[in-house]
Amino acid sequence: MTATVENLTFQKDTLGNAVDKNTSRLELRPYSLAGRHCSTEPLVLAWSSQFRRLTWGCALDALNLSTCVAASQDGVTHLIRSSRTPHSTRCRKEDAQPGHHGNGAASVMAHARGQRSVQQVPLPVPGSCLLSESFVVSVSSQSGFLASVRGTGVQRSAAADMAASTAAGKQRIPKVAKVKNKAPAEVQITAEQLLREAKERELELLPPPPQQKITDEEELNDYKLRKRKTFEDNIRKNRTVISNWIKYAQWEESLKEIQRARSIYERALDVDYRNITLWLKYAEMEMKNRQVNHARNIWDRAITTLPRVNQFWYKYTYMEEMLGNIAGARQVFERWMEWQPEEQAWHSYINFELRYKEVDRARTIYERFVLVHPDVKNWIKYARFEEKHAYFAHARKVYERAVEFFGDEHMDEHLYVAFAKFEENQKEFERVRVIYKYALDRISKQDAQELFKNYTIFEKKFGDRRGIEDIIVSKRRFQYEEEVKANPHNYDAWFDYLRLVESDAEAEAVREVYERAIANVPPIQEKRHWKRYIYLWINYALYEELEAKDPERTRQVYQASLELIPHKKFTFAKMWILYAQFEIRQKNLSLARRALGTSIGKCPKNKLFKVYIELELQLREFDRCRKLYEKFLEFGPENCTSWIKFAELETILGDIDRARAIYELAISQPRLDMPEVLWKSYIDFEIEQEETERTRNLYRRLLQRTQHVKVWISFAQFELSSGKEGSLTKCRQIYEEANKTMRNCEEKEERLMLLESWRSFEEEFGTASDKERVDKLMPEKVKKRRKVQTDDGSDAGWEEYFDYIFPEDAANQPNLKLLAMAKLWKKQQQEKEDAEHHPDEDIDESES
Repeated sequence: MTATVENLTFQKDTLGNAVDKNTSRLELRPYSLAGRHCSTEPLVLAWSSQFRRLTWGCALDALNLSTCVAASQDGVTHLIRSSRTPHSTRCRKEDAQPGHHGNGAASVMAHARGQRSVQQVPLPVPGSCLLSESFVVSVSSQSGFLASVRGTGVQRSAAADMAASTAAGKQRIPKVAKVKNKAPAEVQITAEQLLREAKERELELLPPPPQQKITDEEELNDYKLRKRKTFEDNIRKNRTVISNWIKYAQWEESLKEIQRARSIYERALDVDYRNITLWLKYAEMEMKNRQVNHARNIWDRAITTLPRVNQFWYKYTYMEEMLGNIAGARQVFERWMEWQPEEQAWHSYINFELRYKEVDRARTIYERFVLVHPDVKNWIKYARFEEKHAYFAHARKVYERAVEFFGDEHMDEHLYVAFAKFEENQKEFERVRVIYKYALDRISKQDAQELFKNYTIFEKKFGDRRGIEDIIVSKRRFQYEEEVKANPHNYDAWFDYLRLVESDAEAEAVREVYERAIANVPPIQEKRHWKRYIYLWINYALYEELEAKDPERTRQVYQASLELIPHKKFTFAKMWILYAQFEIRQKNLSLARRALGTSIGKCPKNKLFKVYIELELQLREFDRCRKLYEKFLEFGPENCTSWIKFAELETILGDIDRARAIYELAISQPRLDMPEVLWKSYIDFEIEQEETERTRNLYRRLLQRTQHVKVWISFAQFELSSGKEGSLTKCRQIYEEANKTMRNCEEKEERLMLLESWRSFEEEFGTASDKERVDKLMPEKVKKRRKVQTDDGSDAGWEEYFDYIFPEDAANQPNLKLLAMAKLWKKQQQEKEDAEHHPDEDIDESES
């Protein structure tokens, strides 16, 4: 930038609001420039947009200023020179740059009219001869700063950031101009775009430093001194940055200054002795320079200081082995093994011994290894090591020791699979089968998937059909075992398990499973929880009787089950019955009777009475049957079936009076479950005995208790079937009596049923007049509607139903005929309206 009037102008928008429009003009009068340049070009004070500050503008050569003073005269401010330091006539190269200021600084001092407050704003002074000088501009109190230059035509513009004065000697940052238009620009520039453009233009890339060629020893020493000073300064700034130490030591190493490099590494270790990289670089330097003893010293210090860093041990043993110091490497390994490192360290030691054919030493290491890391895979590796070196007996012993070591609590299928494969390779198939079965019996199904798979493959390769079936059965057995272990009260799973075991197992194994199953007694004494459980006992007893052929054990099972059931709360009649039937099959009638008698005494049930009576009937023990029926009726007097059976028994035995007495006693009971069945049986009994009068009396007694239509019809049918004289008349009289009785009955369907039965009777046996008389009594069927309500009382709509209107009902309600005529008239009106609204449809319908 050249300091001319054209490019050093004031920006009105930037410097606005600081100068009052009524203030006087600030004039910068030209002054003579003295000095070696002898320039007469005027010096102009202007705002530089490049340097964002006020600068003095003039030609670069017109730099020698004469003494000038700024004074206020007639409202016009003049610029004069006020030098605080002697004028310097010497000019440096960098001082001649536009906007640069050196030792001195120009300042603006505002003198207010009538007050003596002075504020100075430092201003940069361009040029060489103005560097040590200070200029003061007096401005009126009403004006801001800055006017136009006389004769240049540049108008006065106020500067907002320069109007704010500062304290004496202190610089203040100019105020930022206020932004009036805060609307976003049309083209937005993002930070990403700025970074991308900067990368594309490679603004931050610096050129590489120039290469320096060293020609003599003095320059080399000077170079070393500078580099060492740089490294030391970096270390002094931050001692904890290990990379600075490593770079320093590597630089010294590159100059073959090994002793200096050691010193640097030792100093670094004093700062951070836990840094692994530092130890590695230090030892690698010694090994690279063939300083073996030094390297050993460093490795010893490293493994002593940080014994858990495996890399130090690996490097140390590798170095000793490369040097051929086998005993030293073994000694390092032994020191390492004392710390019980991870598995890979043990494998490295074993492989080291195997490289030098030390099998016995490797075996000893394996013995220690499996005790330090007692994992299944390590035992398997030990056994395979023995197998690989053809020590098969040792390998088998290792597997057996592993099985014994883990026991039944920590069994792993992989160990048994490996053991079985080892025996398979040795052609010991029976051993393989025993191993698989032993493992399958002790490992849960979910943990033995691989075991099952390998066992199946083995049997397919070397077994027979029986062996394959055993595998399948064993697999299913384990599935059921898992189910019953998960839920012991899942009796369905027990049933499936028992069915499988019974199909292919010995009696002792089946009994063991049954005992395990029946041991899971339901925790709640409610019959619904015992219904499935009791079948376990039933199946157990049936197995002992039918499959095992052990009657004594069957009897024990039945007795144990009957003792287990809480008979005071509930019982199972089937258990008593099955036990009694079993004793009968064993020809122990007394035990069977005792069982049934005990059941009736402890927990009487209808089924028990019926079975016991049936048993005695088959044995023709009728006295026992009578006693049982008496007990039965005492237990349940409302049971009509038992009364009927008892009466039938007496009838069969020919004791009619006893049977009739039983019926009389039965119908006199206050509460019966099926009284109609009992009355019908009693009536049929009298009919069979041809006791017509007794039967008629029974019907009359029954009609006193109920007026059911079926009783009337049955009574009429009885009179008709009697076959005596006047039976038709008596039958007709019963129908008429029934019709009169049922006039007040609300059930009109029952009365209609009676009239239909009467009409069928007249059609068959009566005259035309009798038939016409019955037809006149038939009702008229009418469709009606009624409102339907739900249980909560809300309306649910309307429903249609059929009602029957008998002739006597129509006579009692004269308005029925009027209502029927009104309905007919309404229907006709509706049809007429439909015909008027849709005449075309009527025509189409008539044509069709």
